[in-house]
Amino acid sequence: MVVGLSFVLLMLVFRSVLVPLKATAGFLLSLGATFGATVAVFQWGWLSHLVGVDTAGPLVSFLPILLIGILFGLAMDYEVFLVSRMREDFVHGETAADAVVSGVGHCARVVVAAALIMISVFAGFVLVEDSVVKSMGFALAFGVLVDAFVVRLTLVPAVMSFLGERAWSLPRWLDRALPNVDIEGEGLRTREPAAAAPREAESVR
Repeated sequence: MVVGLSFVLLMLVFRSVLVPLKATAGFLLSLGATFGATVAVFQWGWLSHLVGVDTAGPLVSFLPILLIGILFGLAMDYEVFLVSRMREDFVHGETAADAVVSGVGHCARVVVAAALIMISVFAGFVLVEDSVVKSMGFALAFGVLVDAFVVRLTLVPAVMSFLGERAWSLPRWLDRALPNVDIEGEGLRTREPAAAAPREAESVR
């Protein structure tokens, strides 16, 4: 339900099918990597001494629910922050490649700073003696690390550059069916020439 609803909302905002598909796939990739690393350390005992785990054991049942909720919010936050700037530059006349460069250039430092803050906060829980709290802190810190630096700042610009203008395409029947949520002010580009035409005609008279 979470993934499906996010797909619909991102498709509505960005007027694209490939962009929300990429965002959803990136979130699932981050989630899978986080689950794998957490199970390997706390359940299988791989490198468990580095985080102060004496004996490996099963993970608590609510940990996946907690990870999905928090990581989904952070992942979509970073995704929307990056891609919305790309979309804004694209609809205001820049090429798809220049929009990717501009979006990453303007937003990468903010995403890095936000991710480092969250990683530092979550990593602090690893120092706690309780194994449940320790596993929660490790999973969240690792998930934010993978999502911010591997998915959002590496894979997202690469995929957007590869897709080019196809990233912002939407089938005509779907475009007519969806309501137009003009967040980037794309409609202003069509209104300005229409408003300027009567003024030019009046000046000629």
